[in-house]
Amino acid sequence: MSAAPSYAPRGTAAPAVRVAYGAMPAPLPALAALAGATMGTTWSARMALPPGVDAEAARSAVQAALNEVVAQMSTWESTSDITRFNQAAPGWQALPDGFFYVLRHALALAEDSGGAYDPTVGPLVNAWGFGPHQRAFEPPSPAAIDAARARCGWRRVALDATRQAAMQPGGAYLDLSSIAKGHGVDRAALALDALGISQYLVEVGGELRARGKRPDGQPWRVAIEVPDASDQHALALPLQALSIATSGDYRRHAGSGDARYAHTIDPRSGQPVRNNVASVSVLHAECMMADALATVLTVLGEADGLAYARRHDLAALFILRDAHDYRVVATPAFQALAQAS
Repeated sequence: MSAAPSYAPRGTAAPAVRVAYGAMPAPLPALAALAGATMGTTWSARMALPPGVDAEAARSAVQAALNEVVAQMSTWESTSDITRFNQAAPGWQALPDGFFYVLRHALALAEDSGGAYDPTVGPLVNAWGFGPHQRAFEPPSPAAIDAARARCGWRRVALDATRQAAMQPGGAYLDLSSIAKGHGVDRAALALDALGISQYLVEVGGELRARGKRPDGQPWRVAIEVPDASDQHALALPLQALSIATSGDYRRHAGSGDARYAHTIDPRSGQPVRNNVASVSVLHAECMMADALATVLTVLGEADGLAYARRHDLAALFILRDAHDYRVVATPAFQALAQAS
């Protein structure tokens, strides 16, 4: 997913005869283009800065919000809250607000998708070499897959909303990689909202959320890539008061040829996803949900994924591999949003 908004000129000067204060055009807000690193990738944000807010304050707010998500939900950090949970003995474990919020939504989505999404998939992710302790790729043995699957199962993790705690049943290993990045985008957006910034496009690793319009009055525009490394685009669309996230197998995988494996694991089989779905993009008010739903639809595949998306009125765009080309299928909700923009 890429976004490359451009800014129009400020416009021509007002006619010389109109010099009264009331006739002067309002100055455009200051522009800022910020960037940083997080979650093993990068973040960027373009925004219109209101009076009294400087770029450094906005950059610091975004980075602090993302750092908090990493501290809570990164399995790559030895001191994170999720690592603490994964290493804990059986029993109830208190969770911070953000972690509990994301896990609650992840478990609800696991139930709704019939296990096509599962936040306890971590042992399988690690077994296939896509976790924190990556290795030279070699498919795991059937015994290793069976051992990893024995530790998975979203029903094993219970929540207690009163105590804001989750039950570690013993050996459960949470992996929120397919939802935490989107949550990070949402947290960054809320940090900008708190500063009074109401026109922005914020992105983390290709997942985006927009608010308002560009300072020239035009909508923020994003482009959905054709997943063939050609830099061509399947669709460019405006993004306003929405988020977009994409799941696909073309950027992160292992092996090659017939032994090429996507990094997305189907929790139901314990195997990497192998279907004709090249990528799925989802539009949603929350980037967290767009992120997780894109994974769900990828795992479900073309027929079941489209049926699920239509049943839930999801705005989703599927790019599908045919024998010699790509085929694009949009759900009715996606078509409606694209046409309304």
